[in-house]
Amino acid sequence: MQPIHKHDEAVTEEPPATGSTRAARLKPGERRVHILQTLATMLEAPKNEKITTAALAARLGVSEAALYRHFASKAQMFEALIEFIEQSIFGLINQIATKEPNGVLQARTIALMLLNFSAKNPGMTRVLTCEALVGEHERLTERVNQMLERVEASLKQCLRLALMDANVQSEAHAHNPATVPLPADYDPAVRANLLLSYIVGRWHRYVRSGFARNPAEHADAQLRLILQ
Repeated sequence: MQPIHKHDEAVTEEPPATGSTRAARLKPGERRVHILQTLATMLEAPKNEKITTAALAARLGVSEAALYRHFASKAQMFEALIEFIEQSIFGLINQIATKEPNGVLQARTIALMLLNFSAKNPGMTRVLTCEALVGEHERLTERVNQMLERVEASLKQCLRLALMDANVQSEAHAHNPATVPLPADYDPAVRANLLLSYIVGRWHRYVRSGFARNPAEHADAQLRLILQ
């Protein structure tokens, strides 16, 4: 799993090298990353089939015992993958919040980043929608739900910032009718919840389509309707 670069908008899974020869040359930390890369790649298969440790080991060209030297269980593998997704997403959210002063544009950019992250990482999208976690330990689904709650809180904070600037926007509108202020009844919590529901819905549609429907399709126009 490659680290996020400062200006990246999404992480792209690198095709893992397979075979026991390559696996033997990897250091312990690299082997863990290689296992997670391979797991994520296997989740990209259009058919939703439960991934077993036997199938994962065969894909890697190692024994199941070799997998368990790095992860005590398949649940731990998924937990590590969720942790990587979480760190990647919130690293990018923090970058966006730092670079963009406008709250509405912050929320819009975060939404587009999440949709593009999904498009570039179809296997990880199956984790974000919890489809890959069916039949796995319930703590994994809880972990994803907690991550999404954090995303919603971040979006809410962006829109609260936008609301704080509403008076300035109103003054600007008085001098420049082309400037569109936020509605008087603008509710950051409601908008953030709607925005997250839209994003998650796009993820689900992407997965159900066998990764054929781009999650960012028509997103620019739709986000304007949601956010203003």
